[in-house]
Amino acid sequence: MPLLDHFRPPLYPIRHWESFHGQWAAAIANSLNQHVLPKDYFAEMQVHVGSRVEVDIATLHDERPLGRESLENGGVATLPVRPWAPPAPAMSIPAVYPDSLEVLVYSTETGATMVAAVELVSPGNKDRAEFRTGFAAKCASYLQQGIGLIIVDIVTNRSGNLHNELVQLLKVGEQFQIAGDGLYAVAYRPIRRPNDERIDIWPAALGVGKPLPLLPLAIDKGIVLPLDLDSPYLEACRRSRIPQ
Repeated sequence: MPLLDHFRPPLYPIRHWESFHGQWAAAIANSLNQHVLPKDYFAEMQVHVGSRVEVDIATLHDERPLGRESLENGGVATLPVRPWAPPAPAMSIPAVYPDSLEVLVYSTETGATMVAAVELVSPGNKDRAEFRTGFAAKCASYLQQGIGLIIVDIVTNRSGNLHNELVQLLKVGEQFQIAGDGLYAVAYRPIRRPNDERIDIWPAALGVGKPLPLLPLAIDKGIVLPLDLDSPYLEACRRSRIPQ
Protein backbone atom coordinates (compact mmCIF):
# COMPACT_ATOMS: atom_id res chain seq x y z
CA MET A 1 0.00 0.00 0.00
CA PRO A 2 1.32 3.53 -0.75
CA LEU A 3 2.53 5.45 2.28
CA LEU A 4 0.21 8.30 3.31
CA ASP A 5 1.14 11.62 4.92
CA HIS A 6 -0.27 11.44 8.46
CA PHE A 7 1.05 14.88 9.46
CA ARG A 8 -0.49 17.15 6.80
CA PRO A 9 -3.93 17.64 5.21
CA PRO A 10 -6.14 15.94 4.23
CA LEU A 11 -5.49 13.43 7.05
CA TYR A 12 -4.14 15.96 9.57
CA PRO A 13 -5.65 17.46 11.73
CA ILE A 14 -8.82 15.39 11.29
CA ARG A 15 -7.02 12.12 12.05
CA HIS A 16 -4.52 11.88 14.90
CA TRP A 17 -1.10 10.42 14.14
CA GLU A 18 -0.74 9.08 17.71
CA SER A 19 -3.73 6.79 17.26
CA PHE A 20 -2.49 5.55 13.90
CA HIS A 21 1.05 4.92 15.14
CA GLY A 22 -0.41 2.87 17.98
CA GLN A 23 -2.48 0.84 15.51
CA TRP A 24 0.55 0.33 13.28
CA ALA A 25 2.79 -0.77 16.14
CA ALA A 26 0.10 -3.23 17.29
CA ALA A 27 -0.25 -4.58 13.75
CA ILE A 28 3.54 -5.06 13.49
CA ALA A 29 3.57 -6.93 16.80
CA ASN A 30 0.65 -9.11 15.71
CA SER A 31 2.30 -9.87 12.37
CA LEU A 32 5.55 -10.88 14.08
CA ASN A 33 3.75 -13.09 16.60
CA GLN A 34 1.51 -14.79 14.04
CA HIS A 35 3.75 -15.17 11.01
CA VAL A 36 7.43 -14.46 11.67
CA LEU A 37 8.84 -15.19 15.11
CA PRO A 38 10.00 -18.72 16.00
CA LYS A 39 8.81 -20.59 19.05
CA ASP A 40 10.06 -19.11 22.35
CA TYR A 41 9.90 -15.53 21.01
CA PHE A 42 7.15 -12.94 21.28
CA ALA A 43 6.61 -9.28 20.38
CA GLU A 44 4.88 -6.58 22.42
CA MET A 45 3.87 -3.01 21.63
CA GLN A 46 4.96 -0.29 24.04
CA VAL A 47 3.84 3.33 23.73
CA HIS A 48 4.88 6.29 25.88
CA VAL A 49 4.21 9.69 24.30
CA GLY A 50 4.71 13.01 26.03
CA SER A 51 6.93 14.44 28.71
CA ARG A 52 6.26 11.81 31.33
CA VAL A 53 7.80 8.59 32.55
CA GLU A 54 5.60 5.85 33.90
CA VAL A 55 6.82 2.94 36.01
CA ASP A 56 4.19 0.35 36.86
CA ILE A 57 4.97 -1.81 39.88
CA ALA A 58 2.70 -4.83 40.31
CA THR A 59 2.34 -6.15 43.83
CA LEU A 60 0.91 -9.63 44.40
CA HIS A 61 -0.94 -9.81 47.66
CA ASP A 62 -3.90 -11.46 49.36
CA GLU A 63 -6.40 -8.85 50.48
CA ARG A 64 -8.08 -11.14 53.00
CA PRO A 65 -7.42 -10.27 56.68
CA LEU A 66 -4.64 -12.33 58.23
CA GLY A 67 -6.52 -14.04 61.08
CA ARG A 68 -6.27 -17.34 62.91
CA GLU A 69 -7.78 -19.27 59.97
CA SER A 70 -5.21 -17.90 57.56
CA LEU A 71 -2.33 -18.85 59.82
CA GLU A 72 -3.74 -22.32 60.46
CA ASN A 73 -3.93 -22.89 56.70
CA GLY A 74 -0.24 -22.22 56.25
CA GLY A 75 -0.25 -18.45 56.03
CA VAL A 76 2.83 -16.51 57.09
CA ALA A 77 2.41 -13.37 59.16
CA THR A 78 4.41 -10.46 57.76
CA LEU A 79 4.94 -6.96 59.07
CA PRO A 80 3.53 -4.11 56.99
CA VAL A 81 6.05 -2.31 54.78
CA ARG A 82 7.08 1.01 56.28
CA PRO A 83 7.16 3.90 53.83
CA TRP A 84 10.58 5.50 53.55
CA ALA A 85 11.40 8.95 52.25
CA PRO A 86 14.97 9.63 51.12
CA PRO A 87 16.72 12.83 52.15
CA ALA A 88 16.49 15.82 49.85
CA PRO A 89 18.69 15.30 46.78
CA ALA A 90 21.98 17.14 46.64
CA MET A 91 21.17 18.29 43.10
CA SER A 92 18.78 17.65 40.21
CA ILE A 93 19.78 17.88 36.56
CA PRO A 94 17.44 18.47 33.60
CA ALA A 95 16.47 15.31 31.74
CA VAL A 96 14.89 14.52 28.39
CA TYR A 97 12.83 11.35 27.99
CA PRO A 98 12.10 10.66 24.32
CA ASP A 99 8.71 9.57 23.04
CA SER A 100 8.60 5.80 22.70
CA LEU A 101 6.44 4.07 20.11
CA GLU A 102 8.05 0.71 19.68
CA VAL A 103 7.60 -2.99 19.17
CA LEU A 104 9.88 -5.05 21.42
CA VAL A 105 10.79 -8.66 20.69
CA TYR A 106 11.63 -11.01 23.55
CA SER A 107 13.14 -14.47 23.87
CA THR A 108 11.59 -16.69 26.55
CA GLU A 109 14.35 -19.30 26.56
CA THR A 110 15.92 -17.92 29.74
CA GLY A 111 13.13 -15.64 30.87
CA ALA A 112 11.80 -12.65 28.96
CA THR A 113 14.99 -11.26 27.41
CA MET A 114 14.75 -8.39 24.95
CA VAL A 115 16.40 -9.24 21.62
CA ALA A 116 15.07 -6.67 19.10
CA ALA A 117 13.21 -3.36 18.83
CA VAL A 118 11.25 -1.61 16.08
CA GLU A 119 11.13 2.15 16.71
CA LEU A 120 8.43 4.30 15.05
CA VAL A 121 9.69 7.88 15.05
CA SER A 122 7.32 10.53 16.45
CA PRO A 123 7.36 14.29 15.76
CA GLY A 124 8.55 14.79 19.35
CA ASN A 125 11.65 12.67 18.66
CA LYS A 126 12.69 15.20 15.97
CA ASP A 127 11.43 18.38 17.64
CA ARG A 128 14.59 19.77 19.25
CA ALA A 129 18.27 18.89 19.41
CA GLU A 130 18.04 17.44 22.91
CA PHE A 131 15.12 15.20 21.89
CA ARG A 132 17.00 13.95 18.83
CA THR A 133 20.02 13.21 21.01
CA GLY A 134 17.84 11.41 23.56
CA PHE A 135 16.33 9.18 20.87
CA ALA A 136 19.76 8.45 19.40
CA ALA A 137 21.12 7.57 22.86
CA LYS A 138 18.27 5.11 23.41
CA CYS A 139 18.99 3.43 20.06
CA ALA A 140 22.74 3.36 20.75
CA SER A 141 22.04 1.64 24.07
CA TYR A 142 20.09 -1.09 22.28
CA LEU A 143 22.86 -1.67 19.74
CA GLN A 144 25.61 -1.72 22.37
CA GLN A 145 23.67 -4.44 24.18
CA GLY A 146 23.57 -6.51 20.98
CA ILE A 147 19.85 -5.85 20.43
CA GLY A 148 18.66 -5.78 16.82
CA LEU A 149 17.00 -2.52 15.80
CA ILE A 150 14.83 -1.01 13.08
CA ILE A 151 14.04 2.73 12.91
CA VAL A 152 11.07 3.85 10.78
CA ASP A 153 10.58 7.59 10.14
CA ILE A 154 7.42 8.68 8.28
CA VAL A 155 7.21 12.10 10.04
CA THR A 156 6.81 14.82 7.41
CA ASN A 157 6.21 17.87 9.62
CA ARG A 158 9.63 17.87 11.32
CA SER A 159 13.11 17.87 9.81
CA GLY A 160 16.11 15.94 11.06
CA ASN A 161 17.58 12.52 10.39
CA LEU A 162 17.77 10.35 13.50
CA HIS A 163 19.95 7.72 11.84
CA ASN A 164 22.55 10.42 11.25
CA GLU A 165 22.16 11.55 14.87
CA LEU A 166 22.88 7.96 15.91
CA VAL A 167 25.96 7.77 13.67
CA GLN A 168 27.29 11.02 15.17
CA LEU A 169 26.68 9.74 18.69
CA LEU A 170 28.56 6.50 17.93
CA LYS A 171 31.44 8.58 16.46
CA VAL A 172 32.03 6.15 13.59
CA GLY A 173 32.40 8.66 10.76
CA GLU A 174 30.22 10.60 8.34
CA GLN A 175 30.56 7.91 5.67
CA PHE A 176 27.89 5.90 7.51
CA GLN A 177 25.28 8.65 7.33
CA ILE A 178 22.47 8.57 4.78
CA ALA A 179 21.89 11.45 2.41
CA GLY A 180 19.03 13.87 2.58
CA ASP A 181 16.42 14.82 5.13
CA GLY A 182 13.55 12.76 3.76
CA LEU A 183 11.67 9.75 5.04
CA TYR A 184 13.55 6.52 5.64
CA ALA A 185 13.76 3.22 7.47
CA VAL A 186 17.01 1.62 8.66
CA ALA A 187 17.66 -1.89 9.97
CA TYR A 188 20.65 -2.61 12.22
CA ARG A 189 22.26 -5.94 13.09
CA PRO A 190 24.84 -5.75 15.88
CA ILE A 191 27.52 -8.46 15.61
CA ARG A 192 29.56 -9.32 18.72
CA ARG A 193 32.10 -12.07 18.09
CA PRO A 194 35.79 -12.41 18.97
CA ASN A 195 37.73 -10.21 16.54
CA ASP A 196 34.50 -9.31 14.75
CA GLU A 197 32.49 -6.48 16.28
CA ARG A 198 30.38 -4.41 13.93
CA ILE A 199 26.87 -3.17 13.14
CA ASP A 200 25.44 -4.16 9.76
CA ILE A 201 23.07 -1.52 8.32
CA TRP A 202 20.29 -1.74 5.73
CA PRO A 203 18.91 1.74 4.86
CA ALA A 204 15.76 2.18 2.78
CA ALA A 205 14.38 5.45 1.40
CA LEU A 206 10.66 5.99 2.01
CA GLY A 207 8.28 8.34 0.25
CA VAL A 208 4.65 9.38 0.40
CA GLY A 209 2.78 7.47 -2.29
CA LYS A 210 5.34 4.64 -2.34
CA PRO A 211 5.02 1.15 -0.82
CA LEU A 212 6.84 0.35 2.41
CA PRO A 213 9.80 -2.04 2.26
CA LEU A 214 10.69 -5.45 3.63
CA LEU A 215 13.51 -5.11 6.17
CA PRO A 216 15.74 -7.60 8.04
CA LEU A 217 14.97 -7.87 11.75
CA ALA A 218 17.96 -9.26 13.65
CA ILE A 219 17.25 -11.21 16.81
CA ASP A 220 19.65 -13.26 18.92
CA LYS A 221 21.76 -16.30 17.88
CA GLY A 222 22.46 -14.73 14.49
CA ILE A 223 18.85 -15.17 13.38
CA VAL A 224 17.54 -12.57 10.90
CA LEU A 225 13.83 -12.50 10.06
CA PRO A 226 11.90 -10.58 7.37
CA LEU A 227 9.79 -7.71 8.69
CA ASP A 228 7.15 -6.58 6.21
CA LEU A 229 6.21 -3.01 7.09
CA ASP A 230 3.62 -2.73 4.33
CA SER A 231 1.09 -5.39 5.42
CA PRO A 232 0.82 -4.11 9.03
CA TYR A 233 0.52 -0.57 7.65
CA LEU A 234 -2.41 -1.65 5.48
CA GLU A 235 -4.00 -3.39 8.47
CA ALA A 236 -3.58 -0.26 10.60
CA CYS A 237 -5.24 1.86 7.88
CA ARG A 238 -8.16 -0.57 7.75
CA ARG A 239 -8.60 -0.58 11.53
CA SER A 240 -8.39 3.22 11.60
CA ARG A 241 -10.84 3.56 8.68
CA ILE A 242 -8.34 5.57 6.67
CA PRO A 243 -9.22 5.55 2.94
CA GLN A 244 -6.82 3.51 0.86
